[in-house]
Amino acid sequence: MCLAEDSPRATLDTSETLFTVLSAINTCGYDQELGASEAIRSQVRSEVARAISSSAEAATATRELCRFDQDHSQPDASRELSQYISLALVLEGPPNFNPKAKQAELPPDAVRVLGIAPLLKTFYEKTNLHQIWLRHRNQYEALIARYHEPLSKMMFDTDIYLKLPSSGYLGRQFMVYLEAMGAPSQTNARVYGTDYFVVISPIGSSLKMEQIRHTYLHYVLDPLAMKRPEAMKRLEPLLDAVRLAPMDESFKQDISLLVTESLIRAAEARTLGSSKSFEERRAEVVEKSMEQGYILTRYFYDALAKFEKGPTGFRDAYGDMLNAIDVRGESKRAGNIEFAGQASPEVLYIPRHGPDQLLLTAEKRLSAHDPASAQKLAQEALDEQREDPGRALFILAQAATMNRDLPGAREYFQRALDVAKEPKVVAWSHIYLGRIFDLQEERDAAVEHYRAALAASNSLPEAKAAAEKGLEHAYEPPVAPQPESPDK
Repeated sequence: MCLAEDSPRATLDTSETLFTVLSAINTCGYDQELGASEAIRSQVRSEVARAISSSAEAATATRELCRFDQDHSQPDASRELSQYISLALVLEGPPNFNPKAKQAELPPDAVRVLGIAPLLKTFYEKTNLHQIWLRHRNQYEALIARYHEPLSKMMFDTDIYLKLPSSGYLGRQFMVYLEAMGAPSQTNARVYGTDYFVVISPIGSSLKMEQIRHTYLHYVLDPLAMKRPEAMKRLEPLLDAVRLAPMDESFKQDISLLVTESLIRAAEARTLGSSKSFEERRAEVVEKSMEQGYILTRYFYDALAKFEKGPTGFRDAYGDMLNAIDVRGESKRAGNIEFAGQASPEVLYIPRHGPDQLLLTAEKRLSAHDPASAQKLAQEALDEQREDPGRALFILAQAATMNRDLPGAREYFQRALDVAKEPKVVAWSHIYLGRIFDLQEERDAAVEHYRAALAASNSLPEAKAAAEKGLEHAYEPPVAPQPESPDK
């Protein structure tokens, strides 16, 4: 029996953790684009300054915080902000700000500034930052209201173009956070495991929708590449053609990244506009992409032109597109490209971790609806005690639910709760156990787990919504599940 429900395509939200981290670095001298920012930023800075001036303890906490920030400053202001956003995304919410995972599993740029977390706790407490956050909640809510409609329209238009169903993506999340304390010109996008995040500091009507859409296309298309390892293996010789390209090294080492990025850039070019006046602009975009090293952009641009005329959805058309790639022909075309001196920065930052990546790969296999491989990798990580046992057991439980093994899933979820510290694992283990008990008509036990999930999901809006729904009424599985893909 399927225990999962479709989740929302995306969540547009704010985060007190992000607010705290960015308010802290503002206090320590982060001034980039202050004059162009929303009024909230200057207001918060003034209120924090008053709190510091009126309390010796707050002043001491701030000095210690800023000493750390100065010791870890970056020469590039964008990297200064980027490292702290990476950190905020992997910290639990206030008041403790503990990391959500072991240090070895955190992105390297977040690890670089991880030592600020205990200093944040003291700073948050002594400046009474929570009250400042509450005073500005209405302004943040107004930002969400302002940008909700254009974000929804972007996703709807993208889904329509790719002929995708409008339902959500099981077990994954696409989060867009609005945070006014950063530089308005910057967009910071991250993928951690199977979760995608975009952090923006909007100003006026500018939401930088192109960057958000780029990340959303990754969210939609990345799992499709993971489902086809044999097709990707066939395309690996193309990596030889991009060794001298100026793009990031990750695209030169992973054919699936190169394929997906080329496809996304082709889709962006195809949707610039349909009139003849856009033809020259579209051609320029494709050519620029090819010159940066994304050598399949032209191929996918032409393939998408044919796709647009047919009734087939992209999930079904994608396999044929890959199989039709002429490796020798595309290598020859790439050999005639004069690569640019530099590439535009990739919107989505994919962190490079250490060698222990069993669980990350296992999570990707789950997204690709390959529970057998996910189970094998998670069991290996558990047996060798190489990574977080809570995450490993949670993956084993998810694999069991995909295989309709409710007794096995129940055992693994309960074992995960015995050792897990990551809030996401704790919350969702309780939710899944609640659903299992509902299916077994043990409503009291189910309610107990939903309540526990609610208590663990303060910083997890999707889990919180699922827990509240479970408390309202007993879980009922979807009437018409889609077993062929976990992300429908």
